[in-house]
Amino acid sequence: MIETEAWVLYERSGAAQSALDSGDFRLEKFSFPAPASDELLVEPLFGSWEGNMTHSLQRRPIDICSQRRERRVVIGNGSVLRVLRAGADVRGIHEGAVGILYGGHVQDEFGYTVLVQGYDAPGTVGVLAKRTKIAARNFLPLPLESQHRLEQWAAFSVRYLTAWSNYRVALGAYRLQIDEHQDPAPFVLGWGGGSTLAALELAQRAGSRTAMVTGSPQRLAELDRSGIGGIDRRAFADIEFDESRYHGDPGYREAYRASEQAFLATVRDWTGGRGAAIVFDYIGAPVFRASVKALARQGVLATAGWLLGMQMTMNRAIECIGRHIHVHSHYIRHSDSPAAMHYAEREGWMPQVSEIYSWEEIGRLARDAAAGRLRSYFPVYCVNPV
Repeated sequence: MIETEAWVLYERSGAAQSALDSGDFRLEKFSFPAPASDELLVEPLFGSWEGNMTHSLQRRPIDICSQRRERRVVIGNGSVLRVLRAGADVRGIHEGAVGILYGGHVQDEFGYTVLVQGYDAPGTVGVLAKRTKIAARNFLPLPLESQHRLEQWAAFSVRYLTAWSNYRVALGAYRLQIDEHQDPAPFVLGWGGGSTLAALELAQRAGSRTAMVTGSPQRLAELDRSGIGGIDRRAFADIEFDESRYHGDPGYREAYRASEQAFLATVRDWTGGRGAAIVFDYIGAPVFRASVKALARQGVLATAGWLLGMQMTMNRAIECIGRHIHVHSHYIRHSDSPAAMHYAEREGWMPQVSEIYSWEEIGRLARDAAAGRLRSYFPVYCVNPV
């Protein structure tokens, strides 16, 4: 057995839904079986706080401990790792090698992720631990003498890989209907967090006209400096859609309609009346209706997560007539990851990390994330000394 120190999430112990309200998330000793012959013993150096970690602690939309049928688990799947020991059957990976974790612990026959290490894959140990083990095939080595910092690669490991896959499928879907000569610089809109920003950066680099929705003055200023247009969400503060309230609360319905019309007017003004060729909506149910309405004909709605809400209602006839394509993706195919990493290293397509928490501050980081107090799209934490 391997004994380490970890931030451990326990099964629900009382009435409180969130582990942050019950003491069910705490720093303590944790043991796990030694790595098998095709596995690596590794130590995380930096980790990236991902949305699925907050979901796990809030036990929404699923209760990880209950789903995995485990009394306690260690979460976390975005990380830069250093190899401590390689199993007997591992070739080409040696002690001291540094890389990122490919989080798809269970993959389908084509290499696409089904279950994620440190989240919904049973028996896995995430990167909120001083030591953990991973399948050797899921170790993605970093470029030697990379020009980018390790904490940037940690933030890259989930959000940017997710964006790479989702953007490529979304753009490909759009180009199946609209040739490049017909629309050489598509309007691409997004709202969400770090993955949305990463996808918009790819679109911008390819010559698209891009804009992102946010209600944060700091992030609006950052978008302006990056060349991505900022759309101030505060101008349509009641844009979050709740279907039951919409049908049962006249006051709410009126406020929602006013915000939706203000949002769509903003999009029409920005696109010259055309609507967006691609909308990256990584939020979910609260903005799905507005996202679909913001699409141009032949537009593509692209999603790669379910931050808020998993069930959506749509008018199928309207979507068919508009020839809208809906793209849903989850993380990235294993074999596509090296290409994304090589592009990032060569072109400087990397997150800007400005917020790093210490190992002892992870409890505060978890609370900041749950309360929406994070200042950065890319919060990173230290685990072991570099």
